[in-house]
Amino acid sequence: MAAWGDGRVTAGHLSAQVKVNRQLPQEDATARELSDEVLRALERNPRFISGTLPRHVYPPLFNRYEAGMSFGGHVDNAIRQIPGTPHRLRTDISATVFLNEPGEYDGGELVIEDTYGTHSVKFAAGDMVLYPSSSVHRVLPVTRGVRTAAFFWIQSMIRDDADRRLLFDLDISIQELTHAGANSDAVTRLTACYHNLLRRWSEL
Repeated sequence: MAAWGDGRVTAGHLSAQVKVNRQLPQEDATARELSDEVLRALERNPRFISGTLPRHVYPPLFNRYEAGMSFGGHVDNAIRQIPGTPHRLRTDISATVFLNEPGEYDGGELVIEDTYGTHSVKFAAGDMVLYPSSSVHRVLPVTRGVRTAAFFWIQSMIRDDADRRLLFDLDISIQELTHAGANSDAVTRLTACYHNLLRRWSEL
């Protein structure tokens, strides 16, 4: 395993002033292998695909917060260059995958501020939270133990958060109606609405 480096390497100018954590170097072979494993798991997760409608996914990174470390309030950079490629992506959605159990450390909650208020997140190992990259968010100081996580960004085919949420709710409803044995003609019409809205709003 590579040595943990300074987490400010991927922070913007303002974010770097409030970021105190450690991060695996992106170029490290083990980090790339772990990143690919996360991407393969995401590709097999229908809820992730439905919720994000991904066009591009930034290769996951890995961070570590030891006692006394935190990340103050910030907004993620709007554009990210994918390392080793000429490609850039627009950060529509931010993602954090928690990699150790919440009982292993105190503090370290991910706090997200959005139009629906302020939310504090501290999930079990393997759980992921998705939130708009436009949200102001922060990681509270860790006071005991170590918090590790994977984090990355998604450019969605649907730029607007509200449109993306509407499509997600419609898709989930279609799946539930199908499993409940609802009238097939009605489900077909709803499915047509879903795909026609996706056709209208998507950016490829």
